[in-house]
Amino acid sequence: SRVKPMVDKQLLRSRDLIAAICLMAVSLFFLWRTSLLPFFNSRAAGVDSADWYNSAALVPFGIFGALFLLSTGLLIVAIRGGGFEVCRKFSLSSLRTPEAMRIACLATVLICYIGGLVPRVDFIVSSGLVITALIFGFHTEDRKSLVSAVVLTAIPAVYTFVFYTEQTEWSRHWDDDAIALASWIALSVVMFRSAARRHGNSRVTRATPVIAVLVPLLLVTTMAFGFRQNVPNRTGLIFSQIEYHYYVTLRPLFQGE
Repeated sequence: SRVKPMVDKQLLRSRDLIAAICLMAVSLFFLWRTSLLPFFNSRAAGVDSADWYNSAALVPFGIFGALFLLSTGLLIVAIRGGGFEVCRKFSLSSLRTPEAMRIACLATVLICYIGGLVPRVDFIVSSGLVITALIFGFHTEDRKSLVSAVVLTAIPAVYTFVFYTEQTEWSRHWDDDAIALASWIALSVVMFRSAARRHGNSRVTRATPVIAVLVPLLLVTTMAFGFRQNVPNRTGLIFSQIEYHYYVTLRPLFQGE
């Protein structure tokens, strides 16, 4: 009875190790892409357009730099907890194991988010969908939850890949936003029903919608209105309404107009 918890702990540390490596790869990729933006010398047509603290690279550097540091810390904890020993035994001959399925599903969700959802779909909707998918799909050992999370994340991503391949079409339509929002709602319903069947709605289940809404909402509004940074797909279904009411309704009130 004392051996099983140790095995479970090593299994969790192996998942932390894999997640840390994936997060490090994502953060390094976006840090590299962000480094291509002007930072200390922001110029337009040969004229200084902004100071360094107004650079569009400031917020992405902060976000993905922090993500890299957090993933590095998670990697260290996972290695010290024995996660590397479990991952070292992983081979191509074990591709049908549950761990391999989790790895493939995690990679699928990240690819859908980075390649299909963020550039084309409203940031709040796409991020809320992915946060819900990651918590619901990977919090438990339930394979059905994992598959549901991946499928409902992939549907809007595949839709955008198929119908909006040209970059000029990414911000002109709301049908992809509506499909992503419908997938988010459907995934939330599946999550609550699944939790009710297992053990009732736990704290994690109840907190997931709050986290999925507040995190991207606070992030995108802080970037857009606090730091005056560009955000993905400003004409998205939800953010366009927030931006409109900020400049038309709220800002005149603050300025006494």
